[in-house]
Amino acid sequence: MRASKWAARTAVGMVAGLLIAGMAIAAGTGSAPAGLRIAKIGGYQSSGGVGASEIPAYDRLTKRAFVVNGALATVEVLDLSDPTQPALLASLSTASFGPGLGGANSVAVSHGLVALAIEALPKTRPGLVALLDSRTLALVATVEVGALPDMLVFTPDGRTLLVANEGEPAAYNTGNAADDPEGSISIVDLRQPHAPRVRTADFRAWDGRKAELQAAGVRIFGPGASVSQDLEPEYIAVSDDGATAWVTLQENNAIAQVDVTLGKVVAIRPLGSKDFNIAGFGLDASDEDGGTDTNSGSPVARIVPQPVRGLYLPDTIASYRAWGNTFLITANEGDARADWPGFNEETRVREHCAAGGLDPAVFGPNAARLLFDSNLGRLRITNTPNGGYAGRNAQGQCEALYAFGARSITIWTDDGQRIWDSGDTLERVTLAASQASGGAFAFNASHDNNTLDGRSPTKGPEPEGIALGTIGASTYAFVGLERVGGVAVFDVTNPFSARFVSYLNTRNGLGGDRGPEGLAFVSAKQSPNGKPLLIVGHEVSGSTAIFQIDVE
Repeated sequence: MRASKWAARTAVGMVAGLLIAGMAIAAGTGSAPAGLRIAKIGGYQSSGGVGASEIPAYDRLTKRAFVVNGALATVEVLDLSDPTQPALLASLSTASFGPGLGGANSVAVSHGLVALAIEALPKTRPGLVALLDSRTLALVATVEVGALPDMLVFTPDGRTLLVANEGEPAAYNTGNAADDPEGSISIVDLRQPHAPRVRTADFRAWDGRKAELQAAGVRIFGPGASVSQDLEPEYIAVSDDGATAWVTLQENNAIAQVDVTLGKVVAIRPLGSKDFNIAGFGLDASDEDGGTDTNSGSPVARIVPQPVRGLYLPDTIASYRAWGNTFLITANEGDARADWPGFNEETRVREHCAAGGLDPAVFGPNAARLLFDSNLGRLRITNTPNGGYAGRNAQGQCEALYAFGARSITIWTDDGQRIWDSGDTLERVTLAASQASGGAFAFNASHDNNTLDGRSPTKGPEPEGIALGTIGASTYAFVGLERVGGVAVFDVTNPFSARFVSYLNTRNGLGGDRGPEGLAFVSAKQSPNGKPLLIVGHEVSGSTAIFQIDVE
């Protein structure tokens, strides 16, 4: 099915996205309806502090979990034969795989082979993938890949490994091209695991099409960067037959499609933006919204439609089959280029629009009031939506406000058509759950504090990780909320009318599990106790949680 055949269902799906917010409110504390229950049954506390538990992967052959410990530049091997009592079997240092290496960024397991994505020191140099035997933990082979390998995934048959090489810059405007390496996707042929062969799907063919990509909505905006330098692969989803991959280009607000057989990027598709000014698609935009037209208000939960657009900027992407077609799901975390010297796109509405104000033709007669911190003034937005465009008209008035992230998950067709979005469900569900938690966590708190409204001006709950799992005849999306914490569950069996199911948060103030980064679903068939499991690595608390999913 292509564009014209999806049109009617897409309209229905977006309406369903609006209605799901009401379902989330009705869910109250986020407890699951009869038939599905998620509960923590075990956990492991890694040493090293922040970053000690990031990305988990599960090996069905050995009943082991492999967990990236970014704090110590190791990968920990946990025995999950009793998932209520995870036990450390080994700690693998990335330094043992060669000189000049930093920490691992990702891990994946398939058919008895463990793959580790390891960045170089400095990160702008080519990285390394280490392949190990999941039983003996012996090194099978290493292979050089692109700069900053950030994520990797096997094709379903285990014969190919795909690596997202983010190519993140060290700095902008240095005059040294090496400071901003190219992004790419490494395609590793594993038919002979001891002698892997690598091909590179790069973006050099797109270097002469910068204006075309920008006009389509792909964000190409790094100072002095070519297209291939500016595009930064983040996460990969693979089709069931292993022939096609979809790669999030997070900062670029786009998805690249890769023909795995050809080893080539065949399409780059912009994702556009989400309109927060629709009932059911609102947001809490301020941490000082407890006053009226003031710059010194108090924090209060206030989720309402606002004349703002959100750039999806997805982190994780997953794919699944429904009705004979492939659909994609993204966790719309949002990310700003603000960490590298030489360029910072992050600003706030009041700061960015103070000189010229807001265009009343766009924002209406109350445009001036919106600049107060109790309204939109505190909201973090980009000063560079795309290229040199700053969101201002010829008179210097702000005519468009683009926030980072969509505070949602979105379902897309395999060619990038948006068909469903969770709207403001995540904020409404976490608000209800926080009110019922007895102070265990505050609404829109961050992972390093328990401050009410703390993240409202900046990406809210920040959905980052997604794991898909099939239980019975249903497909579920398990979504990790990086800031406030916890896992939200959606039934996505029908991609046009997905529904919220459950939310569980196991943080306790500044204790418990905080900062969910990576998630791994374990089917009942592969599980050590015969029950579906979810393994979640929590970056801030350094804890790995084991959740059991019971279906009645």
